[in-house]
Amino acid sequence: MSSTLLESQTPPGTSSPGTSSSATAAQPVQDLADAFRAAMSALAAPVTLVTCYDDLGRPRGLTASAVSSLSLTPPLFLVCLDRNSRSHDTLTGAEDFAVHLLGPGEEHLVKRFMRPAEHRFDGVPLAADSHRAPVIRDASLTLHCVRHDVLEGGDHTILVGRVTAVRGEPTHSGGLLWHRRGFAHARRP
Repeated sequence: MSSTLLESQTPPGTSSPGTSSSATAAQPVQDLADAFRAAMSALAAPVTLVTCYDDLGRPRGLTASAVSSLSLTPPLFLVCLDRNSRSHDTLTGAEDFAVHLLGPGEEHLVKRFMRPAEHRFDGVPLAADSHRAPVIRDASLTLHCVRHDVLEGGDHTILVGRVTAVRGEPTHSGGLLWHRRGFAHARRP
C-alpha cells in the first residue's frame, strides 16, 4: 500500500465516477486508519501518567502519550484522552489533576497502570502533597494542574490544564518514550 494510494482515495460518503459509495468507502478508510496508526508508532512520544481523584476521593489515572506543552503565559499543558477509557469521565470532570513525566527506569509505574482502573493504585505510594490530585511518590517529575478547558478532538478529548506547580528536578527527569509500540529512552549527557 502506498501513500499515494491513500491520498487519492475518495472520502467516505462520496463515490468516484463509475463506482458506488458503499463498495469503496469502508476499505480505504480502514487502510488509512491502519497507515496512520503505523505512522504514529514511528513518532516517539513521552510516556506520562495522568492522575486525579474521583467523586468518592479514590485515586484514578491512566497512561498518556499524546501530551504537549501548550502555552507559557499562562502555563498550559494538554493531554489527549481516549473517550473509551474507563478513566475518561473522571479525568475530564476533575478540577485538579497531575501529569507525571516519566524517565528511564520508571517503566514499572507504567506496568502498574496496565491493571484494571480500580486496581492501578494498589501498592503505589503517594506523595505527602497528594491532597488535590494523587501524586505518585516514585515519579521523578510531576506537573500539578487545574482544569483550564475541555475540548473535542475526534475520538479523543483534549484536557487542557493550567500548571500550578512543578515537583521534581527537570534536568534529571523525563525521557521515557513510547516508540514503535515499545519503551525507548532519551538521554542527554
